[in-house]
Amino acid sequence: MSLVHVAVAVIVNEDNQVLIALRQSHQHQGDLWEFPGGKVEAGEATEVALVREIKEELGLEVIDPVPLIEIKHEYSDKSVLLDVWSTRHFNGQPKGLEGQMIRWCPIESLADFNFPAANQTIIEVIQSTKL
Repeated sequence: MSLVHVAVAVIVNEDNQVLIALRQSHQHQGDLWEFPGGKVEAGEATEVALVREIKEELGLEVIDPVPLIEIKHEYSDKSVLLDVWSTRHFNGQPKGLEGQMIRWCPIESLADFNFPAANQTIIEVIQSTKL
């Protein structure tokens, strides 16, 4: 089974809310919420991929992201390596540039949303760490 390397952003605003996006129905793990990000291309540095993906998907300029956690997860049809970074520093207002629904969610309310299994550890880390 191939491994998909994904750069993931935990973007926190001044109200201590995290930006989440709803995966589209046709995507792997569709109709579930996620932390935004995307695939790291061959030879690309993870931080570069993160900044690029967030610009493409949300129109935000991520500034000074910090590594948070790496998670390897096995789904029945694929393996993913989530390279998770966090930041409170960004320019712009987020927009779902790929047609995805987005919202700011209070950190304490993240468990109220349905996320892919691989994201559960991210939620635990966010809720137990002062970002």
